[in-house]
Amino acid sequence: MSFSPGPDPKAGDAFTCEALAQVIVPRTADLGDEFYVRRALPSAKSRMVGPFIFFDHFGPAEFKAGQGLDVRPHPHIGLATVTYLFDGEIMHRDSLGTAVAIRPGAINLMTAGRGIVHSERTGTEKRATGGPIHGLQMWVALPATKEEMDAAFAHHGGAEFPTIKENGQSVRVVIGQLYGASSPVKTTSETIFADVTLAPGASIPLDAGHEERAIYTIDGEIEVGGDTFGAGKLLVFKPRDAVTISARRGAHFVILGGEPMDGPRHIWWNFVSSRKERIEQAKADWKAGHFNTVPGDEIEFIPLPDK
Repeated sequence: MSFSPGPDPKAGDAFTCEALAQVIVPRTADLGDEFYVRRALPSAKSRMVGPFIFFDHFGPAEFKAGQGLDVRPHPHIGLATVTYLFDGEIMHRDSLGTAVAIRPGAINLMTAGRGIVHSERTGTEKRATGGPIHGLQMWVALPATKEEMDAAFAHHGGAEFPTIKENGQSVRVVIGQLYGASSPVKTTSETIFADVTLAPGASIPLDAGHEERAIYTIDGEIEVGGDTFGAGKLLVFKPRDAVTISARRGAHFVILGGEPMDGPRHIWWNFVSSRKERIEQAKADWKAGHFNTVPGDEIEFIPLPDK
């Protein structure tokens, strides 16, 4: 996915839960054919949560036969993209020569470092028949000492992640350490990401050991500190406060966060850096055609935006 700024919707009335720092209502864009993308980060209220600097929730949607996702080749620097699907399939290709289809429960972690180009499309077979699409794409900023590291790509299937199931809870630990379980995904800084489902009436604590934490509600209804929240909200919590999340009617949400980033980050289009001049260099390099191309997807590309 690509980033372009826009106004943030209002969150509404003040909330009673003292552990809540912010409640972010994502801005929503219709990309056509009722394919909606909700962008929760970056926000005017919270630019980052841990290393997470970008958070998109796309779908659920249904592509008709002959339709599909077509994110043309585009560049990144200074970040790692995290793609996670609940439904459907996306074909990822990048300038390292990677060509991998991601499916529900799996994760693609693409580290841009000093620069990478990738595309995200619906594969030929899926496009012929049509089908559902629903998932998340997130960006995590890299520590300043890692911003110019070599580009890399890692794919992990859903069977690799530990899943905790008890008392109406189902927690898949996708990145980091939560609830005594550890993910095999390697990151450049302390990062957490988990996929959680609660049965009606079930509850789960949110570990206060991670300094920056948030949850994003996918479906259902949750209660936190006497406040109730439906789908499509990013709840950002204060550090070190114990929090319990309860489900009234069953709920599906994700946990994200980690250690604070080592200083502010600048973001322009698909570029993230601790240095403004580095972003200017990346803009000039893309405009001049100095990035590598994507094998198997060399013809099209997304031009540098005018502003």
